This record gives sequence, structure tokens and C-alpha cells, in this order.
Amino acid sequence: MNPTTRRLVPALLGFAFVVSFLQAAVAQSDPLPSWNEGATKKSITDFVARVTTPGGADFVPPAERIATFDNDGTLWCEQPVYFQVAFAFDRLKAVAEQKPELRSRQPFKAALDKDMQALAASGEKGLLQILAATHTGMTVEEFHKTVLDWTASARHPRFNRPYTELVYQPMLELLAYMRANGFKTFIVSGGGIEFMRPWAGKVYGIPPEQVVGSSGVTTFEAGPDGKPVLMKLAKVEFVDDGPGKPVGINRFIGRRPVFAFGNSDGDRQMLEWTAAGAGARFMGIVHHTDAEREYAYDRKSRIGRLDKALDEGTKRGWTFADMKRDWKKVFSFQ
Repeated sequence: MNPTTRRLVPALLGFAFVVSFLQAAVAQSDPLPSWNEGATKKSITDFVARVTTPGGADFVPPAERIATFDNDGTLWCEQPVYFQVAFAFDRLKAVAEQKPELRSRQPFKAALDKDMQALAASGEKGLLQILAATHTGMTVEEFHKTVLDWTASARHPRFNRPYTELVYQPMLELLAYMRANGFKTFIVSGGGIEFMRPWAGKVYGIPPEQVVGSSGVTTFEAGPDGKPVLMKLAKVEFVDDGPGKPVGINRFIGRRPVFAFGNSDGDRQMLEWTAAGAGARFMGIVHHTDAEREYAYDRKSRIGRLDKALDEGTKRGWTFADMKRDWKKVFSFQ
């Protein structure tokens, strides 16, 4: 090694260390590391910067920074069936042990026999009967325990992992990023409110009081030991889907969102209502385009159909998070 080279080696090593340090610093400063660089990620970070800069034309006071997120297909996977439906089918087996007469009655027989054709023929009415049989006749606390036991033991048929691991890593980062910038994050879902509340805090960092969902009637009464309980009845109180989402937001949150994310036609009215507010607004849609890492579907899907919202979002310039293009990973385990 000649003297010139000998002098260059420490300098080169020092330069490499500085480059490595800067790369690590950049990685740590990136609030959305699972999002690919591009227009979608930039639209999110630019919006947040605009509405959180004091004195800016689009500044939004912290009290008004409301961000709403659909759950199924937006925060976690929803294929091949909504996870709450998978829970109901698994729960039905236990119910049938206590009520064997259900095994010979439709739509319960179809669900227990996994006869999808007969189950489909029962339609929405049949599904509601199954939900009633598996979600009611117990206290709220008993139902919460049942849900937590299921999430601890049940496995997704394709990925063979707990359903609560089938959450989207990029969206977890987005939730944390919004909260770090003074936003209050809410789930606004067509799923059952009592189904989501037991695990949403641990999985999403969203407390139960910030979960808005479909709900059944509960009554306040004395339990077997004389202590008061809330009993779940087989009667629908509120459906938080489609046009019900803006109604639910107004009823339970009391403020119009400035930031909303969905993935299907069931979220269209929530996005429309968000867009109709004054000032800066962000409307986002998760577009399922990755059959290899998750699923690819939109207009023709029976689960999470994205058709009218796809057209309207394209027309109005809403932001589409293309799963295949915009996400480095879909799930944390990938």
C-alpha cells in the first residue's frame, strides 16, 4: 500500500461511516417506512404538513383534527370473508353444541356443513340469523371474552396466522403518524362495535371510545348474582355502513373528519361527507391490487366491492393507495 492510499483509507472509512449514519437517520425520520416514495405517500405527508403548520392557510386546530378509518379492507384484510363472519361461523359450532336443534335448521345447517350454495341462497336474512344466534343472549363482557378467545386461537385459512396479525403495516404506520401530528384517530366500520372494541386498542392503538360500528340493542338488567349487567339482544340498533357512516360519525364523534380512509363502496358516503367540508380535506382509498401478497379485487368482488367509489374517487381526485405500487410490505411478517 503506497503512502497516498494509506492516507485515503481512513478518510474513505470515515466517509462510509457518515453515509451509513445519515442513511440510518433518514430511515428513522421517515414516519411511513413501509410506503414507497411517490405521489401517494407525498400526498399524505404534504396534507399533514399543510394542516399542522401554524399560521398556514390550511391550518387546522388540534381539536378539529379528526381522522376516520374504515376497518375491513382498510386496516386489516377482509378476504375470503369478513373476519367477523368467520368468527360467527366458528362461534356457531359452539352454540350448536348447546342447541343441537340448530343442526337441522337453515341457515345454520348450511353454515355448519359449509354448504356455501345453500348459505348464499339464504342471503342477508340468513346471515343476520347466524349473527343473532352467535352474538346475543350474553352480557357485553361475556361477548368480549369470546371475541378475545377467538382472536387468540383462530387462524386465517390462507396465511395460517391469527386474524389480528392480518393488519396492514403501512396503515399502522399511518395511524401512528396521524396521532403524532395531533390527530384523533377513529375506526368507522360496518363491523360490529362490540366485536372490534376488545382488541382495537392493542392492535391499532385506538381506544374503545373511538370505535364507531354497527350495534345491536343492549339492555341494563340484573345478572344471576344480582349485579347489573348489559345484555346483548337479538335486535339491530344501528348499521354503520354506506349512508350510515356519516350519521354514525355525527352521532358518536360530533365533528366532520378532515381526513378519511376507506376501501369500498360502503365507505363512499363517509368520503363524500368529508370532502364536503370547508378547508383542506383528504380522502383516501386502499385499492387491493396485489394478489401475490394479499388479494386483488375491486368492481366485481362480493366482499369489499370497489365500484362506484372507484369512479367517484377518480373523478374527484381522491388519493388511491395502490397496494402493489405504494406499499413495500402489506403485513409486518412479509
